[in-house]
Parts: sequence; structure tokens; C-alpha cells
Amino acid sequence: MLRVGRICTRPNSARAVFVFLAGPRPFAGRDTTYRLGSKFLGTKCTGDGHIGFLNQKPRVGSCGACFSTATETVLVQARDSSQLALEIENAIDQKRFDDAWRAYEKHVHMDGFPRKSVLSKLITGFASTCDAHRLNQSYSVVDHVSRDKFELLEREPLIYLSLILARCALPDLAVNVVRKLVKMETYPPVAAWSAIVAHMCQTATGSFLAADMVMEIGYLFQNNRVDPHKKSNRPLLSMKPNSFTFSIVLTASLLFGTTKKAEQLLELMPRIGVKPEASLLIVMARIYEKNGHKDEIQKLKRHVDEACGLSESEFRQFYDCLLSCHLKFGDLDSAVDMVLDMLKKGKNAKRSLEAAKAVLEAVENNKIYLPYDKAGTENLGSLNKSVSTDSQMLNYVSFLKDKNFAKLELEARELHKLSSDKLQEQVGLVKSEHGILHPTETMYAKLVKAFLEADKISALASFLVKASKEDCPVSVESSFVVQVISACIYVGLLEQAHDLLDEMRFSGIRVGSSIYSSLLKAYCKEGHHEDDITALLKDADQAGIQLDSSCYEHLIQSRAHRNNTTGALHLFKEMKNSNIQRSGHREFEMLVQSCDNSEAALTTKLVEEVRSGHTVNHAIHDWNNVIHFFCKKRLMHDAHKALSKMRVLGHMPNAQTFHSLVTAYAAVGGKYVEVTDLWGEMKVLANSNSMKFDQELLDSLLYCFVRGGFFLRAMEVIELMEKCKMFIDKYKYKSLWLKYHRTLYKGKAPKVQTEAQLIRREAALHFKRWIGLT
Repeated sequence: MLRVGRICTRPNSARAVFVFLAGPRPFAGRDTTYRLGSKFLGTKCTGDGHIGFLNQKPRVGSCGACFSTATETVLVQARDSSQLALEIENAIDQKRFDDAWRAYEKHVHMDGFPRKSVLSKLITGFASTCDAHRLNQSYSVVDHVSRDKFELLEREPLIYLSLILARCALPDLAVNVVRKLVKMETYPPVAAWSAIVAHMCQTATGSFLAADMVMEIGYLFQNNRVDPHKKSNRPLLSMKPNSFTFSIVLTASLLFGTTKKAEQLLELMPRIGVKPEASLLIVMARIYEKNGHKDEIQKLKRHVDEACGLSESEFRQFYDCLLSCHLKFGDLDSAVDMVLDMLKKGKNAKRSLEAAKAVLEAVENNKIYLPYDKAGTENLGSLNKSVSTDSQMLNYVSFLKDKNFAKLELEARELHKLSSDKLQEQVGLVKSEHGILHPTETMYAKLVKAFLEADKISALASFLVKASKEDCPVSVESSFVVQVISACIYVGLLEQAHDLLDEMRFSGIRVGSSIYSSLLKAYCKEGHHEDDITALLKDADQAGIQLDSSCYEHLIQSRAHRNNTTGALHLFKEMKNSNIQRSGHREFEMLVQSCDNSEAALTTKLVEEVRSGHTVNHAIHDWNNVIHFFCKKRLMHDAHKALSKMRVLGHMPNAQTFHSLVTAYAAVGGKYVEVTDLWGEMKVLANSNSMKFDQELLDSLLYCFVRGGFFLRAMEVIELMEKCKMFIDKYKYKSLWLKYHRTLYKGKAPKVQTEAQLIRREAALHFKRWIGLT
């Protein structure tokens, strides 16, 4: 048998040493394994740090490899782990990321994970590319190391990686990195992870995950669990979410419609001692409005009116919420009071504005311009530009220089400002002019439609009379009253239009000839309103209204079609004797055509509202409020009684009804059987198209089923969410399994088990495979 030698030189010695190996080495201890073809050979480190080489004919029984000749020499070239580490660093510096990844894999295979500095450079180098593939590789390194040797991971590289992941629209990986930081007890400061949250909140999935992350971190501090006086708690306290963090997530939740989760965040704030800023009151009001909690908005009204520092747009948003809630609950009296109050204040403000206009004219004559609106627009444009530029690339070196994460906090505030601006664009019921709030055409349209649906014509007429006294239109034809009656005629509500016209006449409100003409033409077109036509002609005559020629033409044709020649001749003679001009006809045509070309905004809006066919069931909102109150107080028996009464009265529960019940059962704990009963009812309603599932409800159901061990039901929810292409946070449910069901169904299946037991076992194992544990 031949023996092969290799000369090894020590760094500190000039002499050569021959190392001869005559037999195979066992694969144990610190021995390193190298691949040769498709088999492995063993090598062992010598005492001086050099590696011996194996040269022999391996036996099939011991090594599992066969060679063509017995005397063939095999030389295995081994590499030092320090050289591989150096190669990783050089490859990262030279942006040879494929070579760096191969060297990393060799290092892990040969000697485990590299040292801390090399790992940090690998993670941040791959992250700085902002490439999806490299980011996934960087995350896989963190995930692998955190499971086996988390002490090799440093805080700053992980914060940097999470920030880049959030910027590159990978929020699920970004939130998992933050979770690993918390688990490792290397807590990220709130300024850093708030910036991560701000970037996550640019997408619907990221917003959903950000709300979960804030709740998970917030639960660490609730009910004074962390003593602020202990020095050892300072790193943990630096991570505590503040009012700005909540504001970021709540604003995003409003934008993407996850308002039920947002309300859970609002309930968490007082439990961890976070006081809302003045601007956060507006966000709270909008969340309560979306969830239908009118009483909560009324409680906020006093705080909003007394708050300092609120802008004009924020006041506009709040009163928009309040008006929307009044309409949602059918409280038309309160809505009317608010609208009339706005009109009255606007009328009074016009007198004060006369003096202000004189000042403005003087300023303009002196060529001094007030740059408020223009500057605001320019600032918004530069803000957009700065955020987009900064988001393109963030160098790790500059990231490290920002020790207090001040730049990240500034970036988070800019992103939050952009989200707030988007939120302001959704305000549609209230507008502001010179600091005075006014109802919009949309508000008028929704209010009038609510009166018409409730068949409260007298109340609507009373409102129109009062509004006409506060409003000062340019002409009679453009008044609020005329536009409302015109819209009613346009959509075919002739009886209501006639009633309103009578009420205006009795109240002394002049409406002009165009309304009489349009209503008469509409009656003639339908052809069976002879009594109404006669009454309307009499009213027009008493009011001194001169009808136009086109109206007479319609009346004559209508009577001729009914063979009423006497009446037709009478009308013709009356028209000829009156010497009627056609100008009124053209005015009316312009008024009616404005419904199509958006010249009369109110008429157009009202026609759109009536034709949309969207009706509001005020009773459902009332019952949801009652059930939510009982659930919040954990009075589940009363909540179920209210649900039963709601069904008896013919009101179908919706997703919000069930969400209140499911989250209450989750908070109470141990009531998972009741949740399965609710799930059965939900499926029946969904199959009959009486209810539509949303992500928040299904996620709450899935949490309850996984927590309670109802994996058959859990897989049903997962199947539905995947069918609807809803995001599921597998990391959260994997953690839930490991916390509560780690040892479930670990052994072999029993030889004797019922069919139900077999089904439950298979469902649990299916769920375990779904979360990636098998």
C-alpha cells in the first residue's frame, strides 16, 4: 500500500513536516468532511492547525466507494475556515454575491457558521442590493442562525435587514426579523422599528402585519409588567411603542380597511400607558365611524373642540365622521342640526370676510403674495421626492452613523404625512372655505336621499325651507330647493317632487318656472296624471308662474293623444294670447342636461345616490352596537340574547357582528365550542350570499381554532382564505402551535381509534405540515 506525503510549513518555522496517513479516519468530533465526486472522505486537523490528507484504497464496506485500481492515489485539498471567511468578505466588498454565497455554504458545511463579523457583513451586503433573491438569501441566513446559534447575530444588521425588507415590499419577512430580535432579547429602539412599520404600512398586507406586530410588542408592557425604575429594563423600555407608532398603524388600517384590528390597538393604548396626541383623536374618530360606534365619537367631540393644535383639515375630518355616523344610524334630526349650524356660521362669516377681502386686495396691490396653498403643494411634492429618493438605497455605513435612528424617525414621519394626506382625500361630506366648514353636495344628496327613503317629505321640506333662508344662491334656478326638486323629477319621484313644491309654495319660497314646466312635462310623459296636471296648472297660475312654450306643446300633445281636442284648443289659444317666449324652455333644458354634464353638482350627486340603489339598514348598526357593548364587557350570555333577538326581528348579522363575538370569546378563553357554532352559522349565511367574509374575521377565527386545537375547522378557514387569496401569517400560527401543541400527535398512531379520532389526527398533522414543521 502506498502512502502519500505533503509538505506543510508552519508560519513561524522554516522546517518542513511530512504528515503520513495510512488508514481511514472516522467522521467524529471536529473532523471535517469533504466531498469527492458523490462520496465523502474523512480528514482530521493536526495539532498545528494544518490538515492531513487521506490516500488509500477505500473499502466498499467502510467507505462505500470503489476505485478502478488498488494503487490509485487520491489527494483531497482542504481549505482553512479562516480563508473561506476572508473570501466571503472579499466577495461582498467586490459585489460577487454568488461567490460569497458559495463560500458561505462551504464554511457552514466545513466548520459551521462564520464568526459574528462575517455573518453581519454577509447579511448587510446581501440586503443592500435590494434584490428580492438576495434579500431572501439574507433572511434565510438569519432564520438558520437564529435557530441554532442566535448569539452570532447582532442587533444593527438585523434592524437594517428588516428595514430593507419593508422597503422592498416584503413585510412578512420584515416583521419576522423584528420578532426574532425580540425573541433574542436584543430589543430594537422604537425609533428604528417605527420606521420599519411605516414602510410596511404602504401595502395592505404590511399594514395587517404591522398591526399584529404593534400588538405583540405592546402586550409586553401592558398592566405595568415592566418596572421602569430598574436599570436592566432600559433596553426593553426603549422598544415600547409610543403615540406616533400607533398613529402610523392606525392611519394605515383606515386606508386599507382593517378597522376592527385598529380598534383593538386603541383598546391596548391605555393598558400600556400611551396617551394619544391631539391629531390621533381624529384617527380614533374615523375608526369609530367605520365600526359604527356613534357614542364613542360623541365622547371625543368635547376633547376635539378643546384640543390645541388641530388643523382646519383635521376639524373637517372629525365633523365628516360625525355626520357620517348620523346618516348611518338614521339620526336625521342631528344631521339636519349640524348642516344648518354650518350654514348659519358660514353666513355670519361672510360679513366678516368683507373686511378680510379688502386687506387681501391691498396686499395683492403691493405685490405681496400669501404662499400658503402654493407652499403646501410644493412641500408635498418635495416630500414625495425625498421619500422616494431615500427609499431607493440605504447604505449600511450611513445607517450605522445614525446612532439614535433620527433619520429613520424623520423618514417615518414623512411616510406618515403621505398616508395622512391620502386619508384626507376620503373626506366627502364636509368642505372648508376660509376656515369655515360647509356641507358638500354629497352631504346634501345623502341627507335628501335618507329623507326620501324614510318617506319623511314634511321633514325634508322643513329642512329645505330653513336651508334656503341660510343659503344665498346666485339665482332662484340654482338654489338648493330647485336642485333637489329637479333631481326628484329626473329620477321619476314625481309625487315627492309635487309634495315638496306644495310645501315650498305654502312657505313662501319661490322656485321659478322651470320646476313647474319640468314637472308638467314629466306628468305628460307618463300620461296618467290628469288630476295632478290640472292641480299643478292651477297652482302655477295662482303663483303667477308663466309657463314656457315647450311646456304648452307637451300639454297640447298629451291632450290630443287622449282625444281631448277641446282642452288642446284651449291651451293653444292660451299660449297664443300670452305671447310666450322660448327662453324658459332653454333654461330648463340646460338644468336637466346638467345631470349628465355635471354642471349642477347637487342635482348630479342626488341622481347618482338615488340610482345607486344602495340602502342602509340602520337597525343592523344599532344591534351591532348593542352586541359589541356586551362583548366588550364580556357579558357573553347577554350578547347571545341580543343576537337571537336580532335574528327574530329579521336582521341578518354581518361580519362585524360575528367579529365582536369571536374576539370576545378569544379574550375570555376556553369558549372554542361556541366559536365553532358561530362558524357553522357564518358558512350558511355566506353560502346564501347574506354575508361576506373579510380577512380580519377569518384571521380571528383561525386564531381561535388553532389556540383551541380545532384543526379540522382551522383547515376549513385556511382553505377559504387561500381561495380568496387572503394573506395568512404562518409564522404567527407556527409560534402558536409550538407554544400550545408542541407534543400533540408526536408518537405513532394508536392501533385502535375511532373514525372521529382519526379525522382529528389527520387534520392536526395536515396543519403541522402547512406551517412547515414536518
